[in-house]
Amino acid sequence: MTTEQTIVPCLWFDDQAEAAATFYTSLFPDSGIAETTRYSRAAAEMSGRPEGAVMTVGFRLAGRSFVGLNGGPLFRFTPAISLFVSCADVEEARGSSSDWPREGRP
Repeated sequence: MTTEQTIVPCLWFDDQAEAAATFYTSLFPDSGIAETTRYSRAAAEMSGRPEGAVMTVGFRLAGRSFVGLNGGPLFRFTPAISLFVSCADVEEARGSSSDWPREGRP
């Protein structure tokens, strides 16, 4: 039985997401790069990244999904992670988010 992973950790990089995903996926079985997105002209202008540069890399490690995001140079690397939450539709997303803390407070 295959189930979709609802919460996907996002690892933030300056510009090393693709290299990191390639390295990580070489270490574990049932791993691989699923998709790569690139900065459009508009996104490049807003982020300070070159148009066509890798923006995100979706990959699996030992059967678990992850996303690598190249956020630099405007948004620098931090030791924090983000969590992407997959929802079936807007209503589900709104319902889920109404219970979340505001401004980092429970």
